Order: sequence, then structure tokens, then C-alpha cells
Amino acid sequence: MSGTTRAEYCVIACAEAWRGAGEILASPMGVIPSAGARLARLTFSPDLLLTDGEALIVRPDGTTEGWLPYRQHLELVTGGRRHVMMGASQIDRFGNQNISCVGDWAKPVRQLLGVRGAPVNTLNNPTSYWIPRHSRRVFVAKVDMVCGVGYDRAAGARYHRIPRVVSDLGVFDFATPDRSMRLASLHPGVSVEEVREATAFDLAVADDVPYTREPTAQELRLIREVVDPGDARAREVPA
Repeated sequence: MSGTTRAEYCVIACAEAWRGAGEILASPMGVIPSAGARLARLTFSPDLLLTDGEALIVRPDGTTEGWLPYRQHLELVTGGRRHVMMGASQIDRFGNQNISCVGDWAKPVRQLLGVRGAPVNTLNNPTSYWIPRHSRRVFVAKVDMVCGVGYDRAAGARYHRIPRVVSDLGVFDFATPDRSMRLASLHPGVSVEEVREATAFDLAVADDVPYTREPTAQELRLIREVVDPGDARAREVPA
């Protein structure tokens, strides 16, 4: 098969968020996270539960597999048995996320989605983030409003965990002594300097940062022929 695209590396990086997750609910938001969750289910996380976003458990092809009543959905959400991958209009070095507004919340420059379920998500189940355009406008020194709760604000929250942040430049985690953001891997073709230039705070960076892993031939086939045959991923992360 032809060479792997940046979007396909992003699909792989998102899929890895659910590796070894067992029978939990995956709630991906966005084209590439959704492709990643379906790929994980088809390969290394066969017990993963996927939903239609309403009340059904579905297979990777979208056909119905079961029913998920709202009360049971809430039990999963508040009991640590869901892993959601959300977007972020802003995110800081400790993983605090903003999707509500830009500027002072009392008189914002721009109104966004609102807080929505971000506090419940981040305090009650693992939450990762997908950011298709890595820039200083998103990776900020301080978020204008905290919606998703970061490591510096989550003391005592039983199920709080931010496994990873995936952007179009690389993968990030919080595996540092102070739980600040670390560059975990670079997508092939991206440099450490490029990531630093696009980030408005100091990242923890190892001396030798690995590249995001290559997809297997089977994974590439599944991405291109089964999970996303229409190549919607390329519209989210252009080649």
C-alpha cells in the first residue's frame, strides 16, 4: 500500500488511547478519533463498546449491537468505565481544557460551545483530547475558562485521568513528576522545534523523542477500506 499520510498517523495515535481498555464505553468526538476507536475495536481492543451517540451500542460498521439506556450510560460515565476523546479550543500544560469562550468569561471576545459535559467527563472518567490544528492559540499558557479539569485542579477525583493529547504534530501525555504535559511522540516529518514553536508553554521533552508508530499493513487496509473509505480523515488533517 502507498505511504502513510499524516491523517493516518493521527488515526493510529487516537486508536492507541483505547489499547487494552477492556469492556468500556468509547466516546470519540471528531472524524479521526471516531476512526481510531473503530480501528481499535477491529484490532487490539475487541471488547470496546461503541455507541451511535444516542441510545444504541453499535458495531464498527454502524449496525446495532445492543441498547444502552440513559441510566446505564450515566453509570458508565460517572463510574470510570468510559474513555472520551474530546476536542479543545484551548488546553494548558496541566491539561485544563476550554471549549466555552475566548477572553474574559464575563464579556468574552468569542462565545464557543459552552462548558457542556466537560467537568463531569474529566472528573469521572478518563478523558483524552484531539486537536487537529496544533497552534499557540490552542496550546496556551493559561486557558481563559476551565471546562475540562486538569491535573493541577483534580486532587481527590477518583477517576480523573488524561491518558493522551493527540494533535496533527504529535502525541502528548502527562508522565512527568508534576503532571505537566510531555511530548511523547512526533508524527513522522515533524520536528521538536516545530512543536515547540507551535506551543505557548514549555513542554517536557526527552533527549530522544520517538516517532508515532507505523500502522501495520492490516491497519492501513482497515483505515482505507473499512473504517474511512471516503477519506474524511484527509479533510480533518490534510496531507
